[in-house]
Amino acid sequence: MTTLLRQRQIHLDFHTGPDVPDVGVDFNAKRFAETLAAAHVNSITLFAKCHHGHLYYGTQRPERHSGLKAGLNLLEEQIEACRAVGIRTPIYLSVQCDEYAANLHPEWVARNPDGTPVGRPPLGTQGWQILDMCSPYADFLAEQVTEVVQRFKPVDGIFFDMCWDQPSVSRWAIDAMRRAGLDPASEADRATHARQVVHGYMDRYNRLIADVNGSAPAIWYNSRPKTRLADEAKYLQHVEIEALPTGGWGYTYFPLNVRWSRNFGLPFLGMTARFHKTWSDFGGYKPAAALKYELAQMLAHGGGCSVGDQLHPRGELDAEAYRLIGDAYQHVAACEPFGVDAQPVTEVAVLRSPDGGYHTKPGDALEGAVRLLQQLMVQFDFVSPMSDLTRFAVVIVPEGIDLSGATGEHLVSYVKGGGKLILAGRLPLTTASPELLRLAGVARVEESGARTPFFRYDRKLIPDAERSDVVLYDGTLRLAPTAAAASPAVIVEPYFQRSWDHFSGHGQTPPATVTDRVPATFTDQAAAIGFDLFGAYATHGQTHLRRLCRTLLNALLPRPLVRAELPSHVELTINQQPKRLVVHILSYAPQRRTPDLDLVEEATPLVNARVAIRMAEKPARVLLQPAGEPLAFDYRDGYVSFVFDSLAGHVLVTIE
Repeated sequence: MTTLLRQRQIHLDFHTGPDVPDVGVDFNAKRFAETLAAAHVNSITLFAKCHHGHLYYGTQRPERHSGLKAGLNLLEEQIEACRAVGIRTPIYLSVQCDEYAANLHPEWVARNPDGTPVGRPPLGTQGWQILDMCSPYADFLAEQVTEVVQRFKPVDGIFFDMCWDQPSVSRWAIDAMRRAGLDPASEADRATHARQVVHGYMDRYNRLIADVNGSAPAIWYNSRPKTRLADEAKYLQHVEIEALPTGGWGYTYFPLNVRWSRNFGLPFLGMTARFHKTWSDFGGYKPAAALKYELAQMLAHGGGCSVGDQLHPRGELDAEAYRLIGDAYQHVAACEPFGVDAQPVTEVAVLRSPDGGYHTKPGDALEGAVRLLQQLMVQFDFVSPMSDLTRFAVVIVPEGIDLSGATGEHLVSYVKGGGKLILAGRLPLTTASPELLRLAGVARVEESGARTPFFRYDRKLIPDAERSDVVLYDGTLRLAPTAAAASPAVIVEPYFQRSWDHFSGHGQTPPATVTDRVPATFTDQAAAIGFDLFGAYATHGQTHLRRLCRTLLNALLPRPLVRAELPSHVELTINQQPKRLVVHILSYAPQRRTPDLDLVEEATPLVNARVAIRMAEKPARVLLQPAGEPLAFDYRDGYVSFVFDSLAGHVLVTIE
C-alpha cells in the first residue's frame, strides 16, 4: 500500500431531501473534528452535492439546500476544522443522480428504448431519476464542479459517484450515436456509446479540475466496473472498492475485486460501512467484530480502509457510530506500519474476462473460485487472459473463458515456457486446441448424457476422499485420458437419466455403471477438469470438489507458498515489505443469520494453529504483531513454520 493514500478514511454520506427543514442546526465545527480525530480518522470524504441535487456550501446557485441553516457554509466549516487537526478532506459530487435537475428539466432524464424515463417512476418511493450525460446536464454539472474546485482549491480529492454506463435514447443520445456512426436501434451500439460517454466526461472533468486546481488531485469515479480498469486507469489516481457485505455485496465481493484491482499500479482502498444493512441505515450498527473483520480484509490485501457513515441532517456525528469506528481504527492504526510499501505475494493466477458489470452475480464461478482457493490457502490473483502470466507458477482457466483464439495460443506459450496450467470448465475444454488438451492429458472430450453423474475417487491419490460414489449435481464432460495422464476419479453413470415418465425416488437416479471415462486429468505440465468446478462449488459447496482441486494443485505445485493446518473459514494472505514478509491470518466466520444477511458477531479463536511459509533462507526472527512479540519458529526443507494460539480475529505475523 502506497503512503500517498490515507488508511483510515470515512465516507460521509449526506443525501438530504428538500423536505428536511433544519439542515445543519446542530453542527459544531470543533466538535465535528474532535469526534473524527478521537476515532483515529485521517481522511473524510465530505459532501458538496448529494443525490437530491442539493449543494451544502456557500453559493448563490439555487441548488443550495433550502433547509440549510442560514449563514452556515457547512462544507467550508467542515473542511477548515478537519484540516486544522490533520484530516484530509476529499469532496463528493453526485453525477447521474440529481433529483433537483431531473425535476427542473425532465427532458434531461435518460430514456429507455420504449421512451420511458430511466430510474424511479413518478409515484415510486425508492431509487433515483437517472440523468443523461449526453444532455445539457453534463454542462450543468461542469459548472458545479468548477465552482467547487475554485472555492476549495487546492482540493485533496474529488469523489464522483453514480458513474455507470447508462444507455439512453434521448434526442441528445440519438444524435451523438449517429455522429459516432452507431445505430441507436442496436442494443450493443447503445452499450458502446454509453461507455464512450463516460470516458468522455471522465476526461473532461479531469482536465477541468486540473486547470482550476493547478494540479490533478486524487479523483475517483465510483460505480465503474473494476473489469474496465485496463482502459480506465489513465483517468484515475487510485481505486476504491465499495463493498458493504450486508448491503448486497456479500463477503466475497471485496476479496474477488481486490485480487483483480491491485494489479494496475494504482493505490487502492476498500470501502465498507458502519451500517447493519446498507447506505442510509440510520440507527443501524454492525457488530464490532464485523467491522474489524472487514477492515482486516482490506489490510490483508494491501489496501487502505474506508468506512461509510451518513451524517444526520442536523449536522451532528453519531456517537455510537464513532465509538464503533474508533475501536476498529485504533487496531488499523497499530497495523499501519505493516502496510507501507507492501506488495501482495501470489503464485497462482485465475483468468477473468475483462467484461462484466459493477456487481458480480452471487453464486457465480468467480465467487466460487474465491471461496475455494481461500479455503485452500492459495495465494492468487485474478488477471485478464492476455496479461503477462510469467510471474505465476500456475494459471487456472475457469469456466467462461473461450480458448479458441489468441488466448489459447498465449497459454500454450506460457506452458512451453515452464508454467503450469489448469483448464477448469466446459467452455475452456470444448474450445481448447488439441495441443492444450494433450498437455493436460486429454485424448478426447465427449458429451455426457447424464445430468447428475457420480465420481468414484482414487483413494490412493486422495486418501481423505469419500469411500462411496459422490454425486455431481450439474453434469460433466467425459474425458478420455492419454496414456501419460493420471486421473483422480472415474465417472459412474446412473441407471438412467431422470425424466417425467422415467424416474426412481425423490432425487437423482442412483449410481450403476462404472465407466472408463474420467472427470479430470493431469500431467506434470497441466490439468483438465471437465465440469464447471467453481460455479458448482459456489452453488453447492461440496467439499469433494475442494479436495479434487487441491489434488490437482498439489500435482502441479508440490511446494506451494503456504502449508497450513487451519480451519477452512480462515483467510491467509502474504505481503512483501522491503525487509520482511507480512502474514495476515483472519479468523472470522460469517453466518447466515437472516434470509439474506451473513453476519459476524465475534472472532473465532485459533488453537495450536500451524503455518509454514516457503522461504529461500532461514529468517532472523518471527514476530507476532503489532505487539512485536517473538514467536518460536522452525526452519526446515525451505519452509519456516510456527504455531500459535489466538483469541483475536486478525493475527499479524512478520517474518524478518
